[in-house]
Order: sequence, then C-alpha cells, then structure tokens
Amino acid sequence: MENIKFIIGQRIRNYRIQKNLSQEQLSELASCHPTYIGQLERGEKNATLESIQKVAQALDIPLSQLFEKIEEKQNEESIPLQIYDFFSSKNKKEQKYLYQILKEIDDYKNSNLK
Repeated sequence: MENIKFIIGQRIRNYRIQKNLSQEQLSELASCHPTYIGQLERGEKNATLESIQKVAQALDIPLSQLFEKIEEKQNEESIPLQIYDFFSSKNKKEQKYLYQILKEIDDYKNSNLK
C-alpha cells in the first residue's frame, strides 16, 4: 500500500474542490498550516490519523469516506474504482447528471444491439 498517501491526498483535494474551499480555507478549518494541506494533497507527507481526522471534520465528511475501497484501489487498471473516485469528487447534482448521461449512453447502445 505504498501509494496510500497519494490516494488519500487526491481524495482530500477532490473533496476540498467539491466544497469550493481553497487550501488556506481548509487549513484554517482543520487547524493546520496551508503548506501541510498542499503536502498532503500531493502525497508528500505521511499524515497522522489525528491530522487526517481533523481534515475530514473540516471537510464535513466521515473519516471512513477517505478510506473507502482503498485496498482495491492499488490495481490502477480498475476502471470501476477510477470511476468511483471521479464520481465521489463531484457534488450530488453533478453526480446525478453524469449518471444520467452514462445511463442514456448505455440505453442507446443496448437499443442498437437489438
């Protein structure tokens, strides 16, 4: 699990962007230095569980959400997990819209196979 700090960092960045927060705003909410947030997001720091918990609280997400399906993520060929990370970085409205597009593409494909 050597890539765990990069995976967690990307997830922190995705949720921060989803919530329209700058690194400075997140650092203030999490009571840590803005440089530290940047280092976490780039996977440059091995964060403590305490600091990850502070960031999760500042993002208003459960700590477990940052670690969902992480053991499966190690296989970079996993398209479903890449889609999961992509979708989870979007807000609910964007998720519904993207799902609708995918569903329509799939319906169109299936109707042409008949």
